[in-house]
Amino acid sequence: MTVAVGGGIRLAVAAVTDPGLKREVNEDSYLAEAPVFLVADGMGGYEAGDRASAAVVDAFRERLLGREFAALEDVRDALLDADDKVAGVAAGTTRGAGSTVSGIAIVQHEGAPFWLVFNVGDSRVYRHVGTELVQLTVDHSLGQELIERGELRREDLNTFPDRNVITRAIGAADSMADSWLLPVVNGERLLVCSDGLHSEVDDESIRAVLTMNGRPESAAQALVARAKRNGGRDNISIIVLDVVSGGGDAAADVTTGGVTSSVLDDTADTVKV
Repeated sequence: MTVAVGGGIRLAVAAVTDPGLKREVNEDSYLAEAPVFLVADGMGGYEAGDRASAAVVDAFRERLLGREFAALEDVRDALLDADDKVAGVAAGTTRGAGSTVSGIAIVQHEGAPFWLVFNVGDSRVYRHVGTELVQLTVDHSLGQELIERGELRREDLNTFPDRNVITRAIGAADSMADSWLLPVVNGERLLVCSDGLHSEVDDESIRAVLTMNGRPESAAQALVARAKRNGGRDNISIIVLDVVSGGGDAAADVTTGGVTSSVLDDTADTVKV
């Protein structure tokens, strides 16, 4: 679908969620309505995981929908609200509950449209420009910590037995969000996904699918099919978003961190909730 957003920006957006081949319940939720596009992956099993991720989506919907642009304070407050809502879900369970969340929101920065990229957990945001793919978010996971310490090779992450152990989550003791500001660029493609995609499909294969499929709908469905063909052991949620017009004309730096990192921290002492 084509979406008109603030500042004359036009986007082509497709979103899909699939339970995969092994799980009876889909614990993922997504929100793909301007000015925010996010994926939440619930934890807590059939008892609460789906309600935890839905609570995250509800928090962002209540704070942000209907606005031309998001504000940094709105995203921060939505994260705080999400943590409260997930805590409410967890209080009524025996196993507890939590959720990851990764997404992008359109904000204004120095008079120009920017993406606010945010992340808690191991759902991800990628940026695809031309034929290049860059992971914008950094996983909050045991595997990522071992990679950063030089104790695990990145190419071995998908076979690491504890790869699903996350170190931050909405509803957990540590729910601090990482965040980055990136300029909106015409022709760029952004991918927001749960770990049900990237745990089954490596980055090179994701890059190839995004490069070869022109329409966001085709790319999203092809990625789901690839994840299921590779095992489909988890729920799979995907948002593919193309900037059609209204952004900058020059390709911007596509490295992780973009223009500004930890921008949510600038609106409060911390974003830890």
